[in-house]
Amino acid sequence: MITIKGSELIKTIRTQLGLTQEEFSHAISSTLTTVNRWENEKSTPNRMARTLIADFCEKQGIEKDLIDAVKNIR
Repeated sequence: MITIKGSELIKTIRTQLGLTQEEFSHAISSTLTTVNRWENEKSTPNRMARTLIADFCEKQGIEKDLIDAVKNIR
């Protein structure tokens, strides 16, 4: 099981995919501001956002451990 803060997890996934915050936000139907707030620990993704991120990650071939960790961000 991966133990990484939600903010670091979001950034790790985004950079692993080679996406800017803006590109990532578009891919998961969010906003640049929201992704920035997640990565800077000002907020965390709600359940719907976590589901969208996890679905996007699955389609992009991100490893299952990271996807599971996204689903469990608190």
